[in-house]
Amino acid sequence: MLIVVRRSRRKKHGHHGGAWKVAYADFVTAMMAFFLVMWLLGVGTRQQRAAIAEYFKNPSMTPGTATVAPPGKLGPGGASDSMIKLGGAMDISHGAGKDRRAATPMTPADVEKLAREREKERLENLMQQMHAAIEKSQALEPFKDQLLLDITPEGLRIQIVDKQNRPMFATGSAMLEPYTVAILHELAGFIDQAPNKVSISGHTDDAQYSNGSQYGNWELSADRANAARRALLDGGLEAGKIARVVGLADSVSFDKLNPSDPINRRISIIMMTKQAQDAALSQEEAEATPPPTIPAPVTIKPLASGAP
Repeated sequence: MLIVVRRSRRKKHGHHGGAWKVAYADFVTAMMAFFLVMWLLGVGTRQQRAAIAEYFKNPSMTPGTATVAPPGKLGPGGASDSMIKLGGAMDISHGAGKDRRAATPMTPADVEKLAREREKERLENLMQQMHAAIEKSQALEPFKDQLLLDITPEGLRIQIVDKQNRPMFATGSAMLEPYTVAILHELAGFIDQAPNKVSISGHTDDAQYSNGSQYGNWELSADRANAARRALLDGGLEAGKIARVVGLADSVSFDKLNPSDPINRRISIIMMTKQAQDAALSQEEAEATPPPTIPAPVTIKPLASGAP
């Protein structure tokens, strides 16, 4: 008996290679180009969007007919190549709104507002640096609760306030306590590092002198402010940076609800803004300018009779 055995031959599949990888890479490249174009349209100005649109309308070397001609020379395809540079750097600003602001000339009020904003940022940065310096200072460690920092319209204000059992001055006197001298000497180094001019003011509580003398809180606050000035100079503050020293008595209380509180007895040191410096200088110049001289009246004699 004849037995026939049929063997099926398995077909070997040929190696398909990496063609799919090439196709996938082309797809990813196309998507990246698409999203790049979308991004350019989103952040570009009207002129730049017109240049992109013109490129797709006119990919030849013939100059296009866009309503707004893009700047720069014509590159391949007739499109401007001034937008795209190596390293991702572009001549694209952050949106049309900013371009409009840049194109619009600033008024004096805008310039002044911008200067004030920058001054405020600089003062806030200066206050942070001052806070950090006080935190690191071992000499000021026991007195941190007596040092108050804030920003006022005049500048960065440093206030040294009295405590119930730790006054800065002897009672009713302008003589600094030794630890107050140490505080002012330490602060002088910090203050001198900044270019700001300084205003120093002395403050008292509402307690009045009872001996009937002419010396009162106004004189005392002025003398205390001047004593603080001398201590700052001894600590290394440049003399030319001091613009003003005033005594305000109890007219500007720290605690208005309790004017007899020890916290109202304080020395205020203001690192002045440029505007405050100019205002103080203008006021001083106005006060120093002598009043205008009034000319003597001129008597006009009548013409003599018979004169031609």
